[in-house]
Amino acid sequence: MLAAAAVCLVACGGKQGGAPDFSDNEFPVETVGASSASSQTTYPATIKGVQDVEIRPKASGFITRINVHEGQSVGAGQVLFVIDNETFQAAVRQAQAAVNQCQATINTAEAQLNTAKLQYDNSVQLHANGVIGDFELTSAKNAYTSAQAQVNQTKAALAQAQASLASAKENLSFCYVKSPASGVVGSLPYKVGALVSAQSQPALTTVSNNSQMEVFFSMTEKDVLEMTKSAGGINAAVSAYPPVNLKLADGTTYPHQGKVVKMSGVIDASTGSVSMIARFPNPERLLKSGGSGSIVVPRVNSTAIVIPQACVSEVQNKKFVYVMSPDKKVKYTEITVSPQNDGVNYVVTSGLNVGDKYVTNGLTKLNDGMEIVPITPAQYQKKIEESGKIGTDGTAKGFVDAMTGDKK
Repeated sequence: MLAAAAVCLVACGGKQGGAPDFSDNEFPVETVGASSASSQTTYPATIKGVQDVEIRPKASGFITRINVHEGQSVGAGQVLFVIDNETFQAAVRQAQAAVNQCQATINTAEAQLNTAKLQYDNSVQLHANGVIGDFELTSAKNAYTSAQAQVNQTKAALAQAQASLASAKENLSFCYVKSPASGVVGSLPYKVGALVSAQSQPALTTVSNNSQMEVFFSMTEKDVLEMTKSAGGINAAVSAYPPVNLKLADGTTYPHQGKVVKMSGVIDASTGSVSMIARFPNPERLLKSGGSGSIVVPRVNSTAIVIPQACVSEVQNKKFVYVMSPDKKVKYTEITVSPQNDGVNYVVTSGLNVGDKYVTNGLTKLNDGMEIVPITPAQYQKKIEESGKIGTDGTAKGFVDAMTGDKK
């Protein structure tokens, strides 16, 4: 009989919320209060530099020199690659010769213009004194006008030649592929001698500005709507977003916190999510463009409702507690909880309000609508100890001792 009773007690004690079989109807009741609760939400993330620039040549040709190596830090304007430029240099020399020729033609034309002006001025004086007639004066004037037109024509030719020279020099400069921004050089898929062009795939390299890194992650449409409604708009929501942490691929936490700076204004129809961008400082150059990790968003709720998991029963993935009404009858009430928990307590998101009273122990003896006698959890624990049915060590030994009269 003793063995059977012990087995029965152990079996009952294994149920969630089990309690000793008191002869009265007393159950411990706790009042719901607000407390501070912290949690965190994790989102998969992709790491990119603040500025990732693909380097492509404007000129087509063979690579004759590579001035950098993978992982090298470069500055804006630094020459990264040199492309065969003999043809472009010849074009520059030819354009320069055309400019020189036009300049010489202008010098000759201006000298002729000066002579024609002197002759015209002299003819004007002679005509005024009656030495020459109208024909001679008109001829001198026409010669002067023609010389002026010749000078203007040669100046136009010079301007055209100078434009051709500038174009030739620009084409030559395209052979010297420079970095448009400061950053770190990525992979170098091409070697000296490779034929490249603006359409070459992949690009010559990528220069990533990694002084700061942008971490891309996505939030659900529901979360974004809730956040923007409570904050009063997208800009206000981004400004009020708490600092975030970054968990790296090896499981460690990045030592610097980041700040959300951008939110996409368009919802991805295929995923139903919104892209977010958090910016992190990278003084140690630990973060690399193209890396992966997880954004961790800490959240603190100072008015959270926190209850022990032991007073919650679960049926078909739904959670319930017994709430006591003012007439001291219990109601089997469904609650929802945050998916984030510490393994001991639940943060209740709906189903309970501050001031409600719920039963903390003895759930297996309760039925919906049952009237109880509420006591405090401390009174309940004292009653357990005084009953002698369960030892203070939590085993059935106290019950067996009580049955046999062996009390130590």
